[in-house]
Amino acid sequence: MKGLLRDNFYAALSGARAFAAIMTFAGIFAAVMDNRIPSLIIGYMLSVMVGFSINSAACAGRESSVKWSQYRLAAPVRRADIVRSLFLSQMMWLLVGTAFAGACAALSVGLHGWPFDKETDVFMLFVVGASVSLFMSAIFFPLFFLGGEERKEVLLMISLFGGIGMVMGLTTLINGFFPAGMTASQIVVSGMAMLLCGIALFCLSCPFTVFLFRKKEY
Repeated sequence: MKGLLRDNFYAALSGARAFAAIMTFAGIFAAVMDNRIPSLIIGYMLSVMVGFSINSAACAGRESSVKWSQYRLAAPVRRADIVRSLFLSQMMWLLVGTAFAGACAALSVGLHGWPFDKETDVFMLFVVGASVSLFMSAIFFPLFFLGGEERKEVLLMISLFGGIGMVMGLTTLINGFFPAGMTASQIVVSGMAMLLCGIALFCLSCPFTVFLFRKKEY
C-alpha cells in the first residue's frame, strides 16, 4: 500500500506543484485585499479545496496512455489495494487544499479582521469545499473504472458538476426545513450532516469501485 500511495503522490506532484504555486499567489492577493470583498476569499477557499482533488483524480487517467494498469496488476498488489490507494490519495490532497484555504482565511483575518457576515460562514465554506470534493471523487472513480479512461476529462467535468449539484440539492433540502432562517447551532448541525453525507458516499464508493475494478479485464 505504501508503494501505491507513493506512486499516486508522485503522479500528482507535478500538477500539484504548479497549482500550489498559482494558488499561493492567488491566496496572498485575496488575503491582502480589503475584506469588503469577501467573494475573493470565498472563491479562493472553494477553488483550492476542490482543485487539488481534481488534479489528483486526473492523474488516474495517465493509465490509459502508458498502460500502467496492466503493469501494476503484474506487481504483487491486490486490485482492492490499488483502488483504496486512490481514495486515500484523494483524502490526502483534500487535506492539502484545506490547509491552503485555512492559511488564506487566517491571513485575511489577521490583516483585516473577520471578513464574513456570520461566524458560521467560514465553517460552511470548509464544509462546502470538502463536500464537493468528496462527492466528486465518489462519482468519478466508479465512472473511471467502468471503462472511461480515454474520456477522463469529460468524466471529471461530469463528476464535478455532480458534486456541486449534490451540495446544492442538500442545501436546498436543508433550507426547506428552516424556512424562517437558521440559528448558528442549526447551521453547524446542518453543515456536519452535509459533510457526513459526503464522507458516507465517498466511503461507499470505494468498495463499489473495487467491485468494478475486479470485473474489469485488460
